[in-house]
Amino acid sequence: RTRPRRLLADKGYSTHDFRAVLAAMECDPVLRSSSSQGAREVECTFSLLKQARRFATRYDKTLRNYAAVVAIGCALLWLRI
Repeated sequence: RTRPRRLLADKGYSTHDFRAVLAAMECDPVLRSSSSQGAREVECTFSLLKQARRFATRYDKTLRNYAAVVAIGCALLWLRI
């Protein structure tokens, strides 16, 4: 039985559990960075926030007002209202 020295895979396999299994096998993962793990949550949040027209079109002229709209939108998503 041969043991792989390196594994080339898609970034979909870049999880902590899978990397732990590879480390136990002494196999070096050649995977794209797991930066998407946190980015998925951000992308989903922006997708939900874009349903609000005010957020998507950015009617607010100042950064302060726009940040307030984003904060209110995130609070509403968190509360699921």
